[in-house]
Amino acid sequence: MPLFFWRAAAWAAAMVPCLVAAAPLSLDDAIALAVQRSEASRSAQSGVDSAKHMALAAGQLPDPSLRVGIDNLPVTGPDRFHTDRDFMTMKRIGISQEWLSSGKRATRQAAAEAAVARETIQVQTAQADTRLQTALAYVDAYFASESLKLSTLMEHHAHEELEAARARLSSSTGNSQEVLFLSSASGMAADDTAEVLQQQSSAKLALQRWTGVASDDLQMIGKLPWPSEADYVAAAPAVAALRRDVEVARQTATVTATNRQANWTWEVSYAQRTGYSDMVSVGVTIPLQLAPAQRQDQETAAKWALFNKTEADLAEATRNAAVEYRSLASDTQRLQERIDRYRSTVALPAGQRIVAATAAYGSNQGSLVTLFEARHAEVDAQRKLLALQRDLTRAQAQLLYKPVSQGDAP
Repeated sequence: MPLFFWRAAAWAAAMVPCLVAAAPLSLDDAIALAVQRSEASRSAQSGVDSAKHMALAAGQLPDPSLRVGIDNLPVTGPDRFHTDRDFMTMKRIGISQEWLSSGKRATRQAAAEAAVARETIQVQTAQADTRLQTALAYVDAYFASESLKLSTLMEHHAHEELEAARARLSSSTGNSQEVLFLSSASGMAADDTAEVLQQQSSAKLALQRWTGVASDDLQMIGKLPWPSEADYVAAAPAVAALRRDVEVARQTATVTATNRQANWTWEVSYAQRTGYSDMVSVGVTIPLQLAPAQRQDQETAAKWALFNKTEADLAEATRNAAVEYRSLASDTQRLQERIDRYRSTVALPAGQRIVAATAAYGSNQGSLVTLFEARHAEVDAQRKLLALQRDLTRAQAQLLYKPVSQGDAP
């Protein structure tokens, strides 16, 4: 019994990958797989980690400096290069520390944290791009498979009509022109199927590039929800990134402005003399800002000019995102209207034409060519309808997946 149990468990474990591979791949599953294996996201996450480490160090004081030296060493006469003969020679050791006020350190800390937030947006942008590209690849692969079904159906129809025409020709009820026409049509249908197969293969490889798995069975894509214009614009990758850039530029300019107050450096040293008392020295170094209007103020003005530039870039990106949303929303609405109109004015009459052609052929009042042309027209109508649905789904995918998602923040 135990041996049988372990054999059954091993067989079940071996079958799991096959069952997973055979399961239809949904759009959500494809996106989850793509985000999980995205190297662009991993690269951007490394940037976040780097910025966090820099932020931890930003609020610290500079490292102190150890100072070691010899003062008043003779270089001529009988005592030259001797450290213990002249009473003025001193061996000195000391330490100095540049001092930054708590306000300056807090300002640098804020700038470093703004840089972390900017790198975080890069992770969200990378994941949003991965979702969008995966969704578009999924749409192309799904509709290529649907188009292949129609091409295969058309090829089947052409083969049926050709065989019927040959049978009619052998029974002297048909004619050679009918057979030649349907033979050519059958060859064209086979070539059309081969072309769609080629397109499907390319689309499947493009999807596999993102998901890492090959799937021949894709689930039907449902209606994708629309975000509002305000939500789309606020989460547009360029807008979100530039908003962080504005904050980084603001904090950088604030840090530069603090250079107007010079950093003092404190120093204490101990000097040893031979035969005389040792000495202690205490001092402070104060930078002299002789022309702050020509140096420090100019550096600050340069940083604020970069801040103004980034703000202008943000305003431009916001306008572009709004126009992009309106364009995609308009395309989506127009495509839906075209689909509804095409379905009622073209696809439906094409189906009715097949019914009439089939009845006419059954009553010997119509030819095989007429029946084939009716079937061909109906398949063409369905393929055009499928192309419109693909364009609609691509537009909806861009509206849904192009913006960054706040849930992507590390």
